[in-house]
Amino acid sequence: MNKIGFNVLAWTAAVSDDVFPIIDRLKKIGYDGVEFYLGSPDTSAYQRMGNFTKEAGMETTAVITVGKEDNPISESAEIRAKALDKIKWAVDRAHDLNARIICGPFHSAHTGFVNRPAEEWEYALAGEVLHAAGDYAAQANIVFALEALNRFECYLCNTTSQLLKLVNAANHPNVKAMFDTHHANIEEKKYETALDIIAPVLAHVHISENDRGTPGDGQVLWDDAFSSLAKINYKGWLTIEAFSRNDPDFANAIGVWREFSDPWDIAENGYRFIREMSMKHGLH
Repeated sequence: MNKIGFNVLAWTAAVSDDVFPIIDRLKKIGYDGVEFYLGSPDTSAYQRMGNFTKEAGMETTAVITVGKEDNPISESAEIRAKALDKIKWAVDRAHDLNARIICGPFHSAHTGFVNRPAEEWEYALAGEVLHAAGDYAAQANIVFALEALNRFECYLCNTTSQLLKLVNAANHPNVKAMFDTHHANIEEKKYETALDIIAPVLAHVHISENDRGTPGDGQVLWDDAFSSLAKINYKGWLTIEAFSRNDPDFANAIGVWREFSDPWDIAENGYRFIREMSMKHGLH
């Protein structure tokens, strides 16, 4: 049975006690878990959140990004060391949350470009950092699910074929991949082909509409996506990742300049949509 999750970035990038009522309402809707961005500096907040979600009967997953100052593919050994330190810090915070998956594009700096395509040595550098981080994650029983992003946010991994190359470069059982329907809608030719490529290492899925609003309200070819997930017998999370202007600093950082859908409309309608599509295509 695929579990259904919701990323609270639709409301806030913070991990804080203020999110507790949101978690309670998501639980009532029917969600199995919540996903958090690992960026808040207050380490004690993660422990409180881990305790709260556990008591509420909600599982957790996590997501992180890296920037130019902690870029795993930097030519600077010092910056790559900072990248490893940040990922290890994220493992500790995910452990506090009782999360078993850390997803995201932490293979390279978000929106960091060098005006050329990715080169083989960059995959090798990312692989070295992620292999070392994988050793640390294994101690906490945490799996990395690396993400391919669209061409406007990343140049190292835009497609699942590039993402598979990166996972192979890391060469670690705790370093796997995720699939995001929003980015794939931009970069892939077909969902079926993309998912066939990444299926052997697929550990997480983000359900995200083309405009980052409510799943099912936009142009994503959802029948293709869900039937393809069923074809590869995917058993992991189906987690909604949608954005809003509720957290202005985070919204500005990722280029969200308008409201797409009300977060609670996304949560309620998105949950029903995932359930309906999963049953339709035998993904349940």
